[in-house]
Amino acid sequence: MDATLSRIRKLVESLLILTLSGMVLLTFIDVIGRRLFGTPLYGAHDATEHLMAIMVFCGLPLLTAARGHLTVDFFDKWLLRPGWAWWHRLVSALVAAVLLLIAYEFYNSAIEAGKIQEISQSLSIPRGGMYAFIAFASLLSALAALLGCFAAPPAHPSASHPHATAERAK
Repeated sequence: MDATLSRIRKLVESLLILTLSGMVLLTFIDVIGRRLFGTPLYGAHDATEHLMAIMVFCGLPLLTAARGHLTVDFFDKWLLRPGWAWWHRLVSALVAAVLLLIAYEFYNSAIEAGKIQEISQSLSIPRGGMYAFIAFASLLSALAALLGCFAAPPAHPSASHPHATAERAK
């Protein structure tokens, strides 16, 4: 099971690298065309918009599973004590609820986009598939956040870095 998850993670990471590289190349070509030749790359905005959505929502489940979201450590001295484990579970449950709401809304948007045949402006890319992908990625992220409710709460940084406590004592 771990080998399969590792392969999936590597595949997703490769997709993220390719997506970011494609966005950089696309933007570079668009800027060069715009500045040097006075002709922007046709559809660059649409393509960048779709690549950005792929990049963000493809990485979201990985980031959520690794508990890699941005955190503020201002209150870590208190919140990372063992008695506050309930707080971390509550936060994970709230994050899961928000991600489930996002998944639900994008699922509904995917259905509606399919019904009205919504497409992007210049390249006429159907939006329904992208909305469905976002809904699926948000659902996976919500499941990862729910699993975080049952995981051990994060440890205090000084527990993982013994030299940090020695540094503070000086």
